[in-house]
Amino acid sequence: MRAFLDGGRFVFTGPERWNALGLGTTALFAAPLVYNTKRSGSFELGGRRYVLRRVAFPARPSAEWFVVDLFENADRAGAAPEELARALRRAVAAKAFDGDRLRDMARRYGTRRTQAFVESALEANGP
Repeated sequence: MRAFLDGGRFVFTGPERWNALGLGTTALFAAPLVYNTKRSGSFELGGRRYVLRRVAFPARPSAEWFVVDLFENADRAGAAPEELARALRRAVAAKAFDGDRLRDMARRYGTRRTQAFVESALEANGP
């Protein structure tokens, strides 16, 4: 991947990362999703298909960023955002995620809708 993207930054995301968050998703994709700074499209590399998307992402993605990414891709993950929001409330209450970092990631990388879901989960658990 590094050679294909000519040394550009990239991050693997998608079901494998989203399912590990403990928010109840069990999605599967036929092709890994790769965010990067160079290319978008579907490519076959080394006999395997990858979906590349040129989007903004942090240099060191945290679990909180993957939460925001999951909300941004809820439809692709086959998850209802309202269900994810309920699961996120429980996870925040259990201190599974850093609330300040989650809020920051939502503001920087999420749509207004994602920001509202995250904010709702954080407010449900106090200041």
